[in-house]
Formats: sequence, C-alpha cells, structure tokens
Amino acid sequence: MLMTSTETTAWILLLDSVLFISVRLTRVLLDMDAKRNIVVVGGGIIGSTTAYYLTRHSKFNPALHTITLLEAAPTIAQGASGKAGGLLALWAYPECLVPLSYRLHAELAAEHNGPQRWGYRQLGCGSFDAVVTRDKIKSLQANGNGSANGSENGKDWEKLPKQNGAAKELLEEGILPKDLDWVDHSIINSWSEMGAPGKTETSQVHPLHFTTAIAELAQQGGAQIHTNAKVTKINSTKNGVESIEYLDRNTGETKTIASVTDIVVAAGPWTNKVLPRARIEGLRAHSVVFDANVSPYAVFTDIQLPPDFIPEHRAKMGQKRRHRGNVDPEIYARPFNEAYACGEPDTNVPLPETADQVECDEAQCDDIVSYISTFSPVLAAAPIKAKQACYLPRHIRFGQESGPLIGRTTVPGLFVAAGHTCWGIQNGPGTGKLMSEFVFDGGAKSADVDKLDPRKFKV
Repeated sequence: MLMTSTETTAWILLLDSVLFISVRLTRVLLDMDAKRNIVVVGGGIIGSTTAYYLTRHSKFNPALHTITLLEAAPTIAQGASGKAGGLLALWAYPECLVPLSYRLHAELAAEHNGPQRWGYRQLGCGSFDAVVTRDKIKSLQANGNGSANGSENGKDWEKLPKQNGAAKELLEEGILPKDLDWVDHSIINSWSEMGAPGKTETSQVHPLHFTTAIAELAQQGGAQIHTNAKVTKINSTKNGVESIEYLDRNTGETKTIASVTDIVVAAGPWTNKVLPRARIEGLRAHSVVFDANVSPYAVFTDIQLPPDFIPEHRAKMGQKRRHRGNVDPEIYARPFNEAYACGEPDTNVPLPETADQVECDEAQCDDIVSYISTFSPVLAAAPIKAKQACYLPRHIRFGQESGPLIGRTTVPGLFVAAGHTCWGIQNGPGTGKLMSEFVFDGGAKSADVDKLDPRKFKV
C-alpha cells in the first residue's frame, strides 16, 4: 500500500526524531563515560605540578573534568617544597626522570616568565675542601663565632643524599673561580666543578616562589585547591577508587568527595598516612637562609675544623660540638638576594601530622651558621632571614633508600607520586607531566619510568 505524501512526511519526521534522540542519548552516554573527578593529595611541588599538567593536558575538558587538590597545611608549599634549596641538575637522579624534568623547567620558565617570577637561572656548581686552623678560629672568636675549648667527642657529620656516587665522578678539578668571592680562598685546598653543557648543567629556582606559582597556574587552568584539608581515608573496592574523606581543619568537619574516578597521592613524607604500603618515610633536615646578594654558585664543602672547636652557641650552653671530624654544609646562592645553606639530616623527632607542625631545632641551624662562618666572612656578617626545618620524603625498601614511586597502584584509579628525597623540586615538572599522562592516556608517554612503577613494590 502506497503512502500519501502527508504520511511520508510524517514518517520522515518521526525517523528524524528517533535519530535525533538516539544521537543525543549516545552523546549523553559518551559524556558520562568521559566525566572524570580527579583528586590530587598534597600541595607540595609534586602535587602542584600534577595539578598544573592535568589542566594543560590535551584531553582535559573543564566541562567534563573536575580537578581538586587537597593540602593538609594552611598554605601551599609549607613543607620541603617551600624550604628546599631549589637546585636543578642534569646530574641528579633517577636518570630516567631527570632529563625530562630539567627540560620542562626551562620550558616553564620561558612560558611563564620564570626568571622574574620564581628566579629561574643557571649557576656555577662545584665542591671544595678546606682546612680551618686554630689561628683562623682565634681570629673569629672576637666576632663570637666560636670557641677553642672543646674536645673531639661527638658524632660524625651525616651528608644529605644530594650527590650520589655517579654525580661525584662527574666533578672535574679546576681553578677556584675569582667571582666566588664570598668564601675565604686562603683556606681552600682544592676545587672541583660541574657545568659541562648537556651533561652536568646546573640551574636553580626559588622553591617557594616556584611551587606557589605553579599552583596558581593550575588554579587558573581550572583546578580547585583546598588548604587545611587533611586527607584521612581513601575508599575503594577491587573495581577502583570511589571516594575520599578529609578533615576540614578550619571547621573540624569531616568531608567527603564522592564519585571520585582518579586519585593521585603526592603527599611527600605524609604519603604513608593515606597509603601505608607505599613505605615513604620522612627525614628531617635543617636549613638557614641568609640575606645576602652573592655570586651565583651552588657549593658543596668538606671542611676540616680544629678538634677542639666549639660553636659559640654550644659553648654558652655548656655543650660540646655535635660533630667530630669534618663537616659538609651545602650553600646555594639564590635569586632575590638570598643564600641558602643546609646541614645534615636527623631522625630525632617523628613526622608530625601536618607540615605546619614541623619542629625546628634552632641549635642545629646555629651549627650550620657557625660552620659556614669559618670559611665565609661574607655570610658570617649577613643577616639571617630564616631558620627552618622540613622532612624529605624517602622511599625505603629493605632498609635502604630506593627511587621515587611514580605511576599506577594495584587499585584501579589510584596513583602515587612520592619519595623524591632532596630532588623533588628538580623532578617535580617531569613527575607532574607523567602523572597527567597516567591519568588521561593510561600510561607514561614522555619518559620510560617503568622501574619506578609502584606495582613492582606491591603498592
């Protein structure tokens, strides 16, 4: 039976309606599949760069994707990311991550005015040995920098894990630079340096300015940042993550973010608090910031002091020197008229609940100042801007430090990026870039970090 033109038109309209509804339904279903609710735990450099690169990923769609960063402390970068030295180096570790991250630092600086915004620059780097004699100490005593009435009792100085064996082999003997004029050349026995282009280049950023700027850029890109938000629980099943709970320290309320699709734990030394099987431990380190405009060098030292030398502050307290033998403080001239110096790590005080509760042992900071004063008259006379402490995140396996954990865990939708020790600032951009790829692409694209896979350690 033939249809009339009116009936044919009606059928066409009906088919068009069905097709339209089918297309709309398909789009709705696709949109439901594409929606992502991503939570980043931690507002240090790793969490901030992760949030930044998530918002910059080509697949990020602010209409479909929500990115929330939760930081337990009152501000971003209140832990090691705000109190680090800010050294960037092609000789850092792990080798699978360093080249990518070093390159990304340069790209970020070029794109976002890094030299002015966070002090990105290249600098000289080297190491020297020096012997401080009793006569030298006597000349310093008039300025209250030390006492010579001590003994050899004390502990050996423990170096920060900045230079591994491979890095030390890259040092080449050289002539002490003339513009390294903030150290006493007369007591230095030898100088070795790094700086070969493409191999041992060294740069730096101001870590606090860098981390906070990257967090601000992540916010501008669409990420939401909540501070004073201490994560207490991640809820998951064998099928994946479901929700995350956190304590709002402003109100005392426990809040829940439901329908979570992806969680990246980047909480530094606090990673174990929410992901115990990650085995990330905290190692406390003290540092001092001087108000000093000095030539741009990062300097590693090996200083031989008289056995009976006691720092003035220890002598006043009736104490002996804490260290016997040589001491090895590190000093980094920094942008914005600063010089940063760090001492040895310790495990005297357990990791507190949040970064704003870290205890600083001022006497350890004064040790650093006293030791540096024996070979740097410029810094000995410089005002001190800050005495501080932070905890470095170390991934410990079988009693030894291992590389960072970067990638998927055994729980679908749960990722971890932690354990960078003293190279968090250096390796932050590379880690953040890779985490964005793990989330949106299903795997790392920019570097082969298979050996850092958390699943290899049953995380």
